Amino acid sequence: MMIYRSTGGGEQVREMYEAALERWPVPAERVVLPTREGETFVLAFGRAGAPPLVALHGSGANATNWLSNAVEMAEHHRVYAVDMIGEPGLSAPKRPEMGSDAYARWLDDVLDGLGFTAPVPVLGMSLGGWMAIDYASRRPERVSRLSLLTPAGVGRRPKGLLFKLLAMTLAGERGLRKSVKAALGEDVQPEVVNALVLIFKHFKPRMRIPTFTDEQLRRLSMPVSVIVGEQDPMLDTAETARRFRDVVPHASVTVVQAGHDLSAQVPAAVGFTASGT
Repeated sequence: MMIYRSTGGGEQVREMYEAALERWPVPAERVVLPTREGETFVLAFGRAGAPPLVALHGSGANATNWLSNAVEMAEHHRVYAVDMIGEPGLSAPKRPEMGSDAYARWLDDVLDGLGFTAPVPVLGMSLGGWMAIDYASRRPERVSRLSLLTPAGVGRRPKGLLFKLLAMTLAGERGLRKSVKAALGEDVQPEVVNALVLIFKHFKPRMRIPTFTDEQLRRLSMPVSVIVGEQDPMLDTAETARRFRDVVPHASVTVVQAGHDLSAQVPAAVGFTASGT
């Protein structure tokens, strides 16, 4: 499957990612796991023997999703930042049908490959939040705590958003910069904007993400924390908060003054996962 618009573009994204990994602010180990969907790359960092945390990044991202928070994350956990398949990381470009059990079986292979036999806390952001919910609803016995930052698949996307973003991307690099700031907020760091402009110049993101049913959300029996941004232009966060409060009443739901980029909330999310250790 071609997840990039050209082979050369994919190589540029990979080179940028490799350079970022070389700048990782804490000691890290690169792990490559065989899975039924192909090789999966995991960046492990934090003290060996510390409580584990599996971290799933957002769309159009990779382990560098956690770069600005790596130091704080490593204080609490041995973090396993998984490059999700079908995204611009170092994992296989496979994209099984979303809504099937394929991603749960893939994550089974990842957790088994990392040697986890007991339940582990899982942190997911945006698309990674969708993956985390999907997995926890299918494998509740394998997830000890679930921490979600602006998760996809719960609140609807605003009407016309995809067409608006597509129009901006067709306007060239200037349009890409506008679309990144429109999606993440004007306060997003310039280096993040530059990286995402390069990625989305070449990368073809998933356009359709299934919405979870109430029945699926009710399967989240583990402790759950949800943080959403009130000004998020990508998702109806009011609906996300309402559905979790109504359907998963034991969930802790927090609405913050922010857009889709909740990097500033990662320490709080990690604190929740550490509170049960």
